[in-house]
Amino acid sequence: MGRNAVRAYGQEKQVADPLAGAGGLAMTALRATALAAVKHPVTTAKTGLALAWHRSRTVVVGNVPISMEPAEPPCGPPGGMDFERFLDREGLPPAQRGSVRLLLDGAEFFARFDRLLDRSRRSVDVQVYIFDNDDIACRYADRLREMAATRSVRVLFDDLGTSWASIAAPETRCPEGFVPPANIRSYLVDDSEIRARRTLNPWLAGDHTKLLLFDREVALLGGMNIGREYFSEWHDLMVEVRGPVVATLQREFDESWATAGPFGDFASRPAELSPGHDPAGLRVLRTDPAEGRFEVLRAVVAAVRASRKRVWIESPYLASDDVVRAAAAAARRGVDVRVVVPGKNDSQIMNANHVATARELVDAGAMVYSYPGMTHLKAIICDGWATVGSANLDMLSMRINRELNVAFTDPQSVRALERRVFLIDFGKSRRLRAEELGSLVAPFAESIADQL
Repeated sequence: MGRNAVRAYGQEKQVADPLAGAGGLAMTALRATALAAVKHPVTTAKTGLALAWHRSRTVVVGNVPISMEPAEPPCGPPGGMDFERFLDREGLPPAQRGSVRLLLDGAEFFARFDRLLDRSRRSVDVQVYIFDNDDIACRYADRLREMAATRSVRVLFDDLGTSWASIAAPETRCPEGFVPPANIRSYLVDDSEIRARRTLNPWLAGDHTKLLLFDREVALLGGMNIGREYFSEWHDLMVEVRGPVVATLQREFDESWATAGPFGDFASRPAELSPGHDPAGLRVLRTDPAEGRFEVLRAVVAAVRASRKRVWIESPYLASDDVVRAAAAAARRGVDVRVVVPGKNDSQIMNANHVATARELVDAGAMVYSYPGMTHLKAIICDGWATVGSANLDMLSMRINRELNVAFTDPQSVRALERRVFLIDFGKSRRLRAEELGSLVAPFAESIADQL
């Protein structure tokens, strides 16, 4: 472990000192209000207006039992050129040349992370929602500190997400003798050449992005943060991206880095790109309410509505009325709709919400599966189109937090997602039956979850 991480501890699970943790959360709250308003006045105003609108809209739409499903699919089936042209006409970012490689669970992701760190020669950029303070996070903090002596290393993490994680105990014990540092930013930068910044949280909105870049040539993105849950406890997915599309992902990081700096909204932004268009390539999709970008939601709903053969979904938090109602409508018209949710969620509200959501889907003819444990994996296949990334299927990811997904139609990549994720997880999971989905609490939990 690193210089500050090894100390004696008692027999309890290791978490940061409660007093230090409370102080850290208080400082996070101060930064999310006063500092964010000063550094990010435009973002704060836009985000506040977006939150007010979308939360109010969800209260109304979530309690009106009608479907807005179009009578006819909006275009050709997902995966085909007609669907891609439809997304272009809808103003979504153009598809660019690039490839994806699946990295399933912590064993594959962290092994690849290690290898890419070994191979990097010029720069490493890391953006995560949570840079935890457990033994795994400290291991990578130490590695990045060492590397920063010979190359550019930038680390960007969400202030609120990381502060909450620092006071939460991991499910499994850290090594004997380990006590986490109270402040991971200080741990990263003290006596180090690392540059580290926090993304602030106006109105408590977060930047849920996970994006790692190496020498501006290779990118990793998906659902995993830096910490023990992702290393060995949860089921999750990242993808390795190569090709010209990486330039767009690098620009996304550079822009986030600039706005997290001292000048905030007034920082100089990286130059706009003129990416080439490859209909068979990858689309970079964002949720960013301050910029009016709801590309993940728009693309997913369009793909579900246009589907002819299948809609396969795996998500830890399934609470978006737009997506659930579109999936139920697809099931009613005979599409093979299958959904995987965690059997053991880290959110009790979402556990209860999933009972009501599963009942709605099962009643429509869909199949809903309970995964044995916590699946934090976010993936969707609609016919021959797929998307993976950081976005959950809930209010926060669809309309409030910043998120980053990629969508692709390459048949080999879609088949890999089908074989390596969905078919295996369907087999591992227990199919839920309608008779076990009755609960007096579930409708109330769903109303709460609609806002999460």
